[in-house]
Amino acid sequence: MSQVNDRVREQLTATVNASGSMLRDNIVTMRNGRYCLPVKQEYKSTFPGMIHDQSATGSTFFIEPMAIVKLNNELAELAMKEQEEIEKILASLSALAAPYTEDLQKNVLLLAELDFIFAKAALSKKMQGSEPLFDQNYIHIKKGRHPLIPKESVVPIDVTLGKTYNLLIITGPNTGGKTVSLKTVGLFTLMGQAGLHIPAFDHSHLRVYEEVYADIGDEQSIEQSLSTFSSHMVNTVYILKRANKKTLALFDELGAGTDPTEGAALATAILDNLHSRHVTAMATTHYSELKVYALSTEGVENASCEFDVESLQPTYRLLVGVPGKSNAFAISGKLGLSEDIIQAAGKLIDSDAQSFEDVVAGLEQARSEAEKEREKAKRFREEAEHYKQKLKDKNERIDKAKDKILRRANEEASEILQKAKDMADESIRKYNRWMSDSGMTKEMEKERTALREELDKTGSRMSLQATQKKPKKAPEKLAVGDIVMVHSMGVKGTVSTPPNSKGKCYVQMGILRSEVDITDLELLEQETKASKKEASITHARNMKMAKAMTISTEINLIGKTVDEALPLLDKYLDDAYLAKLHQVTVIHGMGTGALRNAVQSHCKKCRYVKSYRMGEYGEGGYGVTVVEFK
Repeated sequence: MSQVNDRVREQLTATVNASGSMLRDNIVTMRNGRYCLPVKQEYKSTFPGMIHDQSATGSTFFIEPMAIVKLNNELAELAMKEQEEIEKILASLSALAAPYTEDLQKNVLLLAELDFIFAKAALSKKMQGSEPLFDQNYIHIKKGRHPLIPKESVVPIDVTLGKTYNLLIITGPNTGGKTVSLKTVGLFTLMGQAGLHIPAFDHSHLRVYEEVYADIGDEQSIEQSLSTFSSHMVNTVYILKRANKKTLALFDELGAGTDPTEGAALATAILDNLHSRHVTAMATTHYSELKVYALSTEGVENASCEFDVESLQPTYRLLVGVPGKSNAFAISGKLGLSEDIIQAAGKLIDSDAQSFEDVVAGLEQARSEAEKEREKAKRFREEAEHYKQKLKDKNERIDKAKDKILRRANEEASEILQKAKDMADESIRKYNRWMSDSGMTKEMEKERTALREELDKTGSRMSLQATQKKPKKAPEKLAVGDIVMVHSMGVKGTVSTPPNSKGKCYVQMGILRSEVDITDLELLEQETKASKKEASITHARNMKMAKAMTISTEINLIGKTVDEALPLLDKYLDDAYLAKLHQVTVIHGMGTGALRNAVQSHCKKCRYVKSYRMGEYGEGGYGVTVVEFK
């Protein structure tokens, strides 16, 4: 094959030299396993050979010259013989592996299971998920985020269902987030039962259901003669036949698409039927009658999606316990509808409905004021905590100053006492010399001993008082991983658990792990900082290893413009260089050659690129550029 390739290249070189004006570039490429030349569109009929392909723009045709057709055929025959040899080798290898077929099958299944587990973990990490709890027979989602809405724009919601009530009716304006809240509960339930984490706070509770039924969206169909109302009702009938205590039913705009009075009555009857059968359900609606039903029925609760009338924008916050207001009049007025028309419309509303809307508005205002008061109380509490901490710090500074003064006073008293001892000893020694002949030496020595004992007692009492004035003080904050000195044992250790309510924690001292009172510990801040710095360096090293394990050795830029391709290429080369790859392949195709020239020009400017070259046979030819890093 190598010999035939050389002959083909010789013939192609001669053809290129002879027909240079007809070619788009003086290069050789491969199409369908055949050597071809890029011929300009206007010369395709005059260039002798077989057309195998054309560029995306149609300006270049890839033609196999007639002079090398026989050589290409010979090369194809040799390739088939090569394939036969490959198959023989593979058959031999398969025969060697045959005794281990069962083990290999088990490994494939095990690897698939592990891959599935890691995929679930990667999804949980991406959406910052947490493991839901199934230890209670109700749903309680804390700060749940819809998994398909971007993290930077999604508004978390809190939902409880099945604890004190098993039917939740959500009301509010259009585009306010009612359907998203409905879908969030349904998706979380299915994700939890599929073994996935959910994007919510820790200790969120989910319940296991045998079936989850949903009637969401508009399934109207001309072909099936279904209107909006009919399509919803077909789904509702299906759900009513199958729903029971162990199912979750979700309804979007229940009873919509028909006469409002009849639709509201029908929706109330459907929900009441589900409620009487103890089916857990959620429904969104605009009907005021359903708000009244929720207020007057035990086990049924109202919820609403908040709407800011001033800015005419929904906040997407779900408020459980408060029915929503339609805000149609307020929105119309903000959009410029005449005040006369709005007042006339208000007179046409039934008085009971108007009074109910007023009650809802009053509840909304009271809730808003209560939230403002709560925020104010929160600020007062934080301010009080701030002053409390300042007072605590001040008292600690006073205690430290007092201890310092007492310590200094004791030291000065000890010095004075020592001087008195020395002076007394010197005086007695002088008296001994003076009285050596008088016969009173024994009495003088006795008096000296009594004085020494009294002075020693005084010194002992002062030392004891100094010790008692300085009690042991525990470190203010201890975290897992901190380096501490255990005074009772005289050794250093690492904190393994946070302190408990009794002021004790476990400390790892070499191979010994013991529970120690925190008053016996001294935090070694410098060593702790050094340890944590080393840990961060190790983490950065692990991140770089992860990058090296996931980066590909090639990037495909075919079909992209130069402006689109260069930013992708720049980031890929950075990642590949950081991952310590020695060589990478950039796939840019043939075409007009503009993308290839741009890629090679970028590589020429890149400071960490050692060299670059066109691909060889088997690497992609002139359709790729091979880049080598320094």
